[in-house]
Amino acid sequence: MSTPHVVVVMGVAGTGKTTVGPLLADALGVPYAEGDDFHPPANIAKMSAGTPLEDADRWPWLEAIGAWAHSRAGLGGVVSSSALKRAYRDRLRDEAPGAVFLHLTGDRPLIERRMGERQGHFMPAGLLDSQFATLEDLGADEAGVAVDVSGTPEEITEQAVASLRRLDS
Repeated sequence: MSTPHVVVVMGVAGTGKTTVGPLLADALGVPYAEGDDFHPPANIAKMSAGTPLEDADRWPWLEAIGAWAHSRAGLGGVVSSSALKRAYRDRLRDEAPGAVFLHLTGDRPLIERRMGERQGHFMPAGLLDSQFATLEDLGADEAGVAVDVSGTPEEITEQAVASLRRLDS
């Protein structure tokens, strides 16, 4: 990428945001911030108990991620956030207008299998249905790209870098 954007790695749980995000940041030479670290303890407790978050739970989390993205404007960075709804991405763009989105996509069986293989994550696979039900794909007017997650993390990252570079051309 020719300009230092902040890239928000988005998608449902289990698509590999936490794996691909740091690889992407390394490839772009910018810092990475783990979106889950911005959740207040109450959100983590809710999700750990298998209760989907409501919008009221998400707003402070999204504002905290947006504030980090804003602090990286002109410098670049990569941050993960499910950003499942357009309204959530709009909230992030309110804080960081230049943010671009990398939507990690994949079919449900693949993502469910990956969630089942994860160790020590607070998000149970039982919430996957609510994630897919909430998901709104990037709109044609939203700066971003979608990348399929069926490859290795390195292949996904390579494809993401190439797709993001095309945004700048």
